Amino acid sequence: MPSADLDELAAWVRLTTTPKVGASALRRLLAAFGSPQRVLSAPAGARQAVAGEAAAAALSHEPALFARLWAQTVAWLEHAPAGVARDIIPLGDPRYPDILLHAAGPPLLLYAEGRLPLLQATSVAIVGSRNATPAGLGHARAFAGELAGTGLTVVSGLALGVDAAAHTGALAHPAGTVAVVGTGLDIVYPKQHGPLAERIRHGGLLISEHPLGTTPQPSHFPRRNRIIAGMTRGTLVVEAALASGSLITARLAAESGREVFAVPGSIHAPQSRGCHALLKQGAKLVETTADILEELNWAAPAQVASRTGAPRPGAPDILLDALAHDPVDLDTLVARTGETAPALTARLLQLEFEGRVARLPGQRFQRLGPG
Repeated sequence: MPSADLDELAAWVRLTTTPKVGASALRRLLAAFGSPQRVLSAPAGARQAVAGEAAAAALSHEPALFARLWAQTVAWLEHAPAGVARDIIPLGDPRYPDILLHAAGPPLLLYAEGRLPLLQATSVAIVGSRNATPAGLGHARAFAGELAGTGLTVVSGLALGVDAAAHTGALAHPAGTVAVVGTGLDIVYPKQHGPLAERIRHGGLLISEHPLGTTPQPSHFPRRNRIIAGMTRGTLVVEAALASGSLITARLAAESGREVFAVPGSIHAPQSRGCHALLKQGAKLVETTADILEELNWAAPAQVASRTGAPRPGAPDILLDALAHDPVDLDTLVARTGETAPALTARLLQLEFEGRVARLPGQRFQRLGPG
């Protein structure tokens, strides 16, 4: 069951699904009257003075299909699968993502399904081509896994290609993944991502600003992209053509003051041209996860670090033991320690901050100080 009062939620859903009432008009009405229920109960003349004649007239009567939509919505809320939370979270709810409030045009409602606390998680977006190369898919999966391994939640759009690879990589870690979709949460698009959506429903979070039953429309995906950019601290683009929705996400991230990262590729590959354009515009070139972590000034929380290779107090540090005073690369450290690359990446960054390890050209590492 939702945490908010059903009558209040019904008013929110009615406001946001009434034809001819745009988001800007709704924001003015809510600012003037204080709540969706007060907007609906206000005299038509008072609404007209705030939002204009067309919006006031549209709100004077319940939309023809609203009763059916609301019954469908209540059934969806009340019959969530075991272990899955469902709710509708309005602007102003304490669970609404704080960072999204400071982006352009935050949605008035978020339909959410899965691990609701991920709405407040510190996160990074990974987006890219639907027609990604095998290398691009591998990069997306690896970056997502390593970022999630440091405690950063990975946000993407459930699209084919890079998005799906990013969700898959992040699902291997407790930080998980958030999929922002351009449909109602009762519809999976593309259809072949039904199994992936089910994994995210149980191990991550699905969110949408669209009411149930909303089918995919071209105009929905740029709107979805603004949420992806708005709820994350930075956006990593892995393969993108020049005419790409991923570049929209990157532009929206930059306009919201967030970091933009891009993975370079071959100068002959069409999928690299969008990333190269971003790099020319000032995006940070990314070769390793550490490039992102350093820019975000992100150090893994203690409970995450303990799962990703940081030693317990008083325990021997196998990574420091494996690091010689001669330069060594990450693959060699994996072989010497038996730890995973994401775990070592997180620990190496921590040791750099502590001044105990130096990062050298060619992604090699060297121990500093005695030992």
